[in-house]
This record gives sequence, structure tokens and C-alpha cells, in this order.
Amino acid sequence: MATTAPTFDPKSTATNLAQLSVEGRQNILTAQTTSATAVAAALTKLSSAMTSFRSALSSLSSQSSVIANKATFSADIGTATADASAAPGTYQFYVEQLATAGQISYNGIADTSAANPGSLVVTLADGSNFTVTLANADSNHDNVLTAKEIAAAINIDAANNSRVTASTMSVNGQTRLVLTSTQSGADNAVTGIDTSQLTDAGLAASLDNANQVVLQTAKNAVVWIGAQGGDPTNRIEQATNTFKLIDGVSMTFTKAQAALENPVTLTVGRDDAGTAANVQSFVDSWNKLIATFKEVSAAGDPASGKAAGIYANDAGLAALKARMQQVLRTETGGQSLVTFGVSAQRDGTLSLDTKRLNKAISANPEALNDIFGKTTGVAPGGVLGDLDKLVNSWTKAGTGQLASRKDSNARLQATLATRQALLETQYDTAYKRYLAQFTQLQSLQSQMSGTTSMFDALFSKSST
Repeated sequence: MATTAPTFDPKSTATNLAQLSVEGRQNILTAQTTSATAVAAALTKLSSAMTSFRSALSSLSSQSSVIANKATFSADIGTATADASAAPGTYQFYVEQLATAGQISYNGIADTSAANPGSLVVTLADGSNFTVTLANADSNHDNVLTAKEIAAAINIDAANNSRVTASTMSVNGQTRLVLTSTQSGADNAVTGIDTSQLTDAGLAASLDNANQVVLQTAKNAVVWIGAQGGDPTNRIEQATNTFKLIDGVSMTFTKAQAALENPVTLTVGRDDAGTAANVQSFVDSWNKLIATFKEVSAAGDPASGKAAGIYANDAGLAALKARMQQVLRTETGGQSLVTFGVSAQRDGTLSLDTKRLNKAISANPEALNDIFGKTTGVAPGGVLGDLDKLVNSWTKAGTGQLASRKDSNARLQATLATRQALLETQYDTAYKRYLAQFTQLQSLQSQMSGTTSMFDALFSKSST
């Protein structure tokens, strides 16, 4: 009786056996590669978070004081700002006149030939001028010079130095060339155009001063300290509407007052909301960094299947966090951030009690600046300076903890990639060997099957 031999596919059999030959090593290598990739991602997150934190510290440190001041007018005549150096007080001002930028126009500017047009000279009230060569003003090369092309030539001329802006208007079918001073004040006004170097008589006539129309007269701002018409030494005249008459205070006037109107009062004082915003910015930046620490070092929860963070048991990161928390408790003159309403929560984040902050500032405003300190300067220190030093030990290029860890992980990833390539080569070798063996076995099996069939047929005939 004939026996049926088992059939198989050499390719699938070779694939299965080759996979089995490298499976154990592949599982280990895959786990190591996955871990190295996770480490790289965690280091990137830490680097970004720490860099942002240091940037926030630097921004707060760059201010002259954490304590904010404000300046407000008693009437709507402008805006004022006060930095931390401004002394509290009240001041009175009368705004007689606002500074304006001069503007003139020339009507009926007709198109002219672009062939050798010559040059024009723009003159200003301070006695300066600049020459605009029109030889290359024909931007579309149609041999026609338009008012728009003249305006463009004035604007891009290097000698202009952005002092004058030229534009065009179309009024009742006529084109106007408009010249506007970019700066306010009488001395910055555009006084006219010298046309003596223009070759086209029609263009020269259009740009002649006799054809000039003053659209807005350039004026200086005039402000009085106190009431209008008092001591002449209290009259201040300047080209801009922004005045810096008080140390640490900048005032920008936007509205002139009526003649003999009562002066307005400027009040400079402490800005509790601004100070709270400064302290809150520190609290927010700390909490963002702590959130990243918690993400990469979270403990796993087997019951819920939650995986642990890649740095769940990292001693270095734990030590950094502990030292940073220690810095928060720094005392200066017996006071700390807690005195000013900044307290630590159980999860490591910070919170701000603004009522406590305002009360502490009222009692001793300079203490808050002493506690926060600076990240730069001759002697950086305080909370900001010490935190910056700690985080910098991790973020410093080349020698910081992050750089060292990134380099180490990069070397590991390179090694794992080499091992993966070697394992793939070993797999290919095994596959080819198994494929050759089982292809040969399949061929032998086929031959044996044919012989068996022949004998079956032979003995079957003999028996009959």
C-alpha cells in the first residue's frame, strides 16, 4: 500500500526556521532599540522644557525690578508707562500742541519720456537734502516715466534713508505726487523739490514749488509742566509726542488741550497687578518644567497597565528636582518666597496667593527683588540666579548632563543599528541555507513519490 509523504513549501518553511533562529536576539534588540528611542524623545522634551524655563528666568531677571509701577493720566490725553525705577508721585502737564509730520503734494503729474530724465533733489527743513536719479526709474521698461515710478524711485533711494515716503493719489482724473515726512517735527518737514537737474520741462514745471500744496504742516509738540503760560522754563518743545521728563516714566501724548484748559494729572505708583503678573510668570514657568519632570519620571501602574516614565528611577533627575526645591526655600533677611505668597503644593508645583503677595510688598517691597535676585551681572544669585545655575548644569552645550546623555544614547543607537544590520544578515544567511535544503528535500521527495507510484503500478498489475 502506498504511503503519502507530507507536503511543504520550502519558502515558508525557510522563513519560519530563519525567524526562529534569530527570534530571541531580535526580541532583545527590539526592546533595547525601543528604549533608546524613548530615551531620545525624553531628552528632547527635557531639553526643550529646561531651555524654556531658563528663558523665562532670564526674561524676569532682565527687568530692573520684579515690583511693577504704573503711570496714569487723569484725562484721556495719552498713555504713560513707568518702570521699576520710577518714584511714586503726582505731576501736572498741559498739552498745548501735538507734533505732526509734514506732508506736501504736487498736482497734475503727467507721464513723461524715460529717456535721460535727469535727477530731482528733495529738500528738508533742517537744511539737508538727497538726490534721486531717475535714470533707472522706468521699472517696466516701457520708455514712459509715471508718477508711481517716480514715487518708487524716491522711496528706494539709499540717500533717502527712510526719511521721506512718496506715494500717489488720483483726484478728479489728475495724478498727485505726495511726499510725507516719516518723522514728526518742524525740522523734519519736506520743504520742496529742486528741479534744476530735470531734463523734461513739463515734469520740472509739475514739481516746481509753485505747484506745491501743503497738506499738513509739520509741527513740534509743545507741553507745559503745570498750567499753560506759566514760567517759560516749564515750556518744553520737541519733535516727537513721546516725553521722558520724569525718571523711569515715558509719556506719549495723543490729544492737545483747549486754550487755558486745566492741566491733567499724572499719577505714578505701585502696580500690584503688574507685580503679581511678574511673580505668576515665574510660577507658571516652574509648573511647566515640573510637568515635564513628572511626565518622564512617572511611576508605572501595573494594575492599570500604565507604563513607567523612561526616567522613573533616575537619580540624577531626582537630585536636580530636590536641589531646585531647596533653592525655592532660600531666605534673605529672614524672608522667602513663601512670605510673598508663593508656596509649594504636594505635587511639586507652585501656587500664588496675591493677597499675601500685596500685603508683603506693602511691608517690604525691596525684599522681593532681593529674594528673586538676578541670573546675570557681577554676582548672579537669589532664586533666579541659583535656579539658572542648576538648570544650566544640565543644558550647557557640550558638557551639560543633557549633552552627555544625548551623546551616550546616540552611541547606543548607532551600536544597536549595527547589531540590527548584522542580525538581518544572519537571518538572510539562514533563510538561504534553509531554502536550499528544503528545496532539495522537496525535489527528493518528488522523485521518491514517482518511484513509489511506479512500484505501486507494477505490483498492482502482477497481482491481477
